[in-house]
Amino acid sequence: MNAEARGDFSQIPILDVSRLYDGDPAAIRDVAETLRGYLETVGFLYVAGHRVPRADVEAVRSMSRAFFALPDEQKLELKIDKNFRGYLPFNGSTIVTSSVAKVSKPNQSESIFFMHEVAPDDPEVLEGKPLQGPNQWPDETRLPGFRQTIDRYVAEMSELARSLVRAISISLGMPESSMDRYFEKPTTFLRLLHYPTQPEEAGLFGSAPHTDYGYITLLAQDDVGGLEVKNKAGDWIPAPPIPDTFVMNVGDILARWSNDQFVSTPHRVINRSGRERYSQPFFFDPSMDEMIEALPPCIPAGTEPKYAPVLYGDYLMERIDKNYHYRKAGTVPPSGA
Repeated sequence: MNAEARGDFSQIPILDVSRLYDGDPAAIRDVAETLRGYLETVGFLYVAGHRVPRADVEAVRSMSRAFFALPDEQKLELKIDKNFRGYLPFNGSTIVTSSVAKVSKPNQSESIFFMHEVAPDDPEVLEGKPLQGPNQWPDETRLPGFRQTIDRYVAEMSELARSLVRAISISLGMPESSMDRYFEKPTTFLRLLHYPTQPEEAGLFGSAPHTDYGYITLLAQDDVGGLEVKNKAGDWIPAPPIPDTFVMNVGDILARWSNDQFVSTPHRVINRSGRERYSQPFFFDPSMDEMIEALPPCIPAGTEPKYAPVLYGDYLMERIDKNYHYRKAGTVPPSGA
């Protein structure tokens, strides 16, 4: 990639990934090559032509609206636990680890997190490994079908994400299955977010400027808008909702893995629409115990990697512990609280 092109964009591109499902190697390579260009230059794109049904995306949004409409005391029954699963109230996070802005005010949103499901008797739970445990689910009598809706969506999004992992591998000149082993037990997050309309106030954001922590993010937006992406000129480029697409972006771990060939681009959310905004980002990351070091095709001959190897779990926990208020010393609630 020409270094001058990195971050030089004025709109977010759209990629039709339908040919990834054709089984035609030439078509798959063509999609992968286009994907690589977008990840190198923009770090963001719209994914079209996927196989996640619109009805399932909308069903999750409907469940999200219903959950956030519950009384506060009922939402707080699922208050986020030590395993990062559950409800995070308004003003619950401040992105102090942001590399692109000095952030001092908490995000203007409330959210609920669902990670990869881990049974209470799983060996990793019994060993006390971080972020390993069961999800917290709303009472079925209050929100019938909630868990089934979320489980179905996570399975569909995971399948899409795996197809993109393989496309990324191909784009780097590696066999399509070369990165599969890192995702045998993926770390996944589905975060349902509710942003109220926010006032005009300096330094106040629905989501403050930041880059994502992990591998890739796949975001379903409602029709309100508010997501913006920063280019190298410092302009904030809108990423408005486009029906039947997901917004995909590079996270910090993929940027490190690619030795910065792929760009983890700053983005933010400002909701001054006069309407409530609901979004549902899905984060697909490697196993917690995977060591992340620059991939050989990404290291130019005669050079050293830009980053030292890092255990993904250590990298993730550092950011979670710093950015989420409830994890400050002495305030982490017990599991299930």
